Amino acid sequence: MHPDTPCRAGLFLLIALLAVSGYQPYDQTTWLLEVMPVLIGIPLLVLTYRRFTFTPLVYALIFLHCCVLMLGGKYTYARVPLGFDLAHLLGTQRNPYDKIGHLFQGFVPALIIREILLRGRHVAGRKMLAFVTICIALAISAAYELLEWTSALAMGQGADAFLGTQGDPWDTQSDMFCALIGACAALLLFSREHDRQIRAWSC
Repeated sequence: MHPDTPCRAGLFLLIALLAVSGYQPYDQTTWLLEVMPVLIGIPLLVLTYRRFTFTPLVYALIFLHCCVLMLGGKYTYARVPLGFDLAHLLGTQRNPYDKIGHLFQGFVPALIIREILLRGRHVAGRKMLAFVTICIALAISAAYELLEWTSALAMGQGADAFLGTQGDPWDTQSDMFCALIGACAALLLFSREHDRQIRAWSC
C-alpha cells in the first residue's frame, strides 16, 4: 500500500463527516465557530503535507480531534447526546462533553508541537522539550479562551452556545486545566511510541 493512501482515505472521510456535521446543525453560527479549527487545519495539512509529513500517530489523533469538534458543532457542546450519557454515568447535571473537547485541545496539539520541536531540533534536552511543549499547548488553550471572550463581546447572547459555560463561573479555568491534563497525558502515554515513529519516518 502506498504510504499516502491512508492519509487520502482519512482526508476524504473527514470531509464527508464535516458535511454531515454541517447538515442542519442545531445552530449554524455556532457550528461554524466550533468547526473553524477543522476548516483552517485541513487546508494547512494538505498544503504542508509534502514539506512536513507528520507521523501516523499525529494524523490519527488530529482526525479524532476533528471528530470531537464536528460533533460538538453539530449539536453544540451542551447538547451532545454522548455528553448526557456521560453526565448520567458520572451523576452530574452538567453535560461534560466540552471537557472532552478541551482535553483533546491539550492532548493533540501537544504531540503536534512535540514533533515540530523534535524534528526541527529547536529544543535541547527531553525535560526542556516536555516543558516547552506543555507551555505552548497551554498558550493555545488560553488563546482559544480569548477567542471565545472576543466572540461573546461581539455577538452578545448569540455566543452562549459557543461559550458552553452552562452557568459555570469557573468554566474558563477548568477548560484550561483540562487542556493541561490532556497535554501532560499525551506526553506520558505516547512519547515513546511517538519517538519510535519519528525515527522510522526519518529513515
